[in-house]
Amino acid sequence: MASYNRVILIGNLTRDPELRYTPKGSPVSTIGIAVNRSWRDEATGTSHEETTFVDVDCFGRSAENISKYMKKGRPILIEGRLRQDSWEDKQGQKRSKLVVVCENFRFIDSGNRNAPAEDGPPPARAANPPPPNSSRAAEPAPSSAAPETPADNSPAEEDDVPF
Repeated sequence: MASYNRVILIGNLTRDPELRYTPKGSPVSTIGIAVNRSWRDEATGTSHEETTFVDVDCFGRSAENISKYMKKGRPILIEGRLRQDSWEDKQGQKRSKLVVVCENFRFIDSGNRNAPAEDGPPPARAANPPPPNSSRAAEPAPSSAAPETPADNSPAEEDDVPF
């Protein structure tokens, strides 16, 4: 039987990341995130909120970057897989818990795009930002004459996105 183990979560860090290194020198970071779910009970009209706390283990470069740039309360997107950890407690009882193993992550901008977060990564930029000193409003109106081609005979750039 085929199986699939994939988790995608967006939440806020519940504590500062804990960075440590394995005996071979590989970085490992443990973080906790709180994921909120809100819904309205249609029968009563009452709003409800539920918070789920999730432990996440990060490895390698991801562990270093998360530990460097993230602090308690900051939002993050985590992609990964579930792993079940098992152990015996001090009383000899068998214990277990599910942990997310981070395979990919994204810093999520906390709202102010113009100012970098304190000790955080620079704000996310658009995939194709406009060139400096360009403005569509400042462009002259198109004329009925044939479009000009650049001097190097390369095709003219299109400003419109085809989709």
